[in-house]
Amino acid sequence: MNANSYNLVQAVRGPIMLIALGSLVALDYFAGLGFSRTWPLLIILFGVLKLLERVIAPPLPPSNPGSGPAAGNYPGGSVI
Repeated sequence: MNANSYNLVQAVRGPIMLIALGSLVALDYFAGLGFSRTWPLLIILFGVLKLLERVIAPPLPPSNPGSGPAAGNYPGGSVI
């Protein structure tokens, strides 16, 4: 997958959540399925979308193992 797919998943997460919320409220109003019983679906949907976002995410650049505080590269010079 590429960065465009990752950006697409991020862009549609909010609208999908709003559509799901509206659908659950409509089910509460018209079908009698109480919102108090169906709201956990929002958490499940959010988790699935975050998981999909994580799977599609571009890989992180490799870190340089020879740099950083463990290698002695302190901003003020060497630490004694």
